[in-house]
Amino acid sequence: MTELPQVEALTRRPGAPYSGPARQQRTLQRLHRLAGFLLRRPGLVLSVLLLLLVLVSAFFPGLFTSQDPLSGVPRDKLRSPGAGHLFGTDQLGRDLFSRVVHGSALSLRATLLAVAVGLVIGSALGLLAGYLGGWVDAVSMRAADVLLAIPNLLLSLAVVTALGFGTVKVAIAVGVTSVASFARIMRSEVLRVRAAVYVEAARSSGVRWFTVLWRHVLPNAAGPVLVYATVDLGAVVLQVSSLSFLGYGATPPAPEWGALVSGGRDYLATAWWLTILPGLTIAATVLAANRIARALDGEGRQTR
Repeated sequence: MTELPQVEALTRRPGAPYSGPARQQRTLQRLHRLAGFLLRRPGLVLSVLLLLLVLVSAFFPGLFTSQDPLSGVPRDKLRSPGAGHLFGTDQLGRDLFSRVVHGSALSLRATLLAVAVGLVIGSALGLLAGYLGGWVDAVSMRAADVLLAIPNLLLSLAVVTALGFGTVKVAIAVGVTSVASFARIMRSEVLRVRAAVYVEAARSSGVRWFTVLWRHVLPNAAGPVLVYATVDLGAVVLQVSSLSFLGYGATPPAPEWGALVSGGRDYLATAWWLTILPGLTIAATVLAANRIARALDGEGRQTR
């Protein structure tokens, strides 16, 4: 019975489904390879778990804390971290852990929106520039060069100043700074895919250009762009938190991560936890995102 899967693997017709014993063995082999992969990378496992916790807290903060992040008890102000208050309390007696957990909703939603803005707009520009070429490619890439020449924080400050204050506007401003990078990566992939045999066959058979673009070019060029979106996630968290730290985010008392770090600066000598613990949360999220991005980038390089 133990040799049945090997015999079937040799005699099975191409494309035919595996039988029960062979399917079970293939499933066990995949689980064994996955377990070995994860055991060799404990840092990656820890990063995935940490990022999952942060994402869950962003959309379901009630699972982690039941305290109100906006109301406090004056007699409990500036209490150090302990059993009653895991991260301590701030100058108004508000629970800092509750504010960090609820602040993840604002900070991470702004991060995801910023990545989506850069991904959609940049990918669309790079897709059209790489496929159409000519003056479309020249104009798009020169605009991308101008954006890349400006430091990201300076460009996001200029955009958010023009748009106004607020979490959504901060997300749009940060997303604009990554449009050029997404456009360049997508363009380079489109130039590679455009020369493929199946694309040339589709064009020569009379298929409309936007159909070729949508059904053949985009699916085969999107992989590295999606990997870069994960790579960009950590940098976007820092940019969003930086603008919030400078006061461009949500208006107080909304508990954004950057605003929490900024609000604790005046109490750094007597209440270090007001700045250090939200700052460590930001740092841990960025490091976890970067670790996952390195793993995805490494896997992508091996498959190309």
